[in-house]
Amino acid sequence: MPLAHIHTIKTAYTPDELRLVADTIYQTMRTHFTAPDEDRYQMISQHEPYELICSDTNLGFTRSERLIFLQVVQQGRSAAVKETYYGILMAALNEKIGLGEGDLIISVTANTREDWSFGGGKAQFLNGDL
Repeated sequence: MPLAHIHTIKTAYTPDELRLVADTIYQTMRTHFTAPDEDRYQMISQHEPYELICSDTNLGFTRSERLIFLQVVQQGRSAAVKETYYGILMAALNEKIGLGEGDLIISVTANTREDWSFGGGKAQFLNGDL
């Protein structure tokens, strides 16, 4: 059940492009993170240009106004799965919206089953609902 928080600059994408970005992230999570069907949890936050600050970490990347910061909270994916996912998502976003390789920053953090409530003030993973 990955939770994705997508951050972009306000003027960088049309609503249709934002939906395509979100759909692409979801589809790649389903196929490469083996996220269950119908487990789509995404937030899109749009920022003023001065609110997203990103250097190239001395890797030689060129950043543009189409920069996407993606924060993913998930459970139980190995380092190899995450590394593969990064490449597959980058390729998919390049194909779908022409995103440059310097314009995708991904941070994946792990949590555990007790860290989720899907509504009703209950811990569905712990009480047997899921």
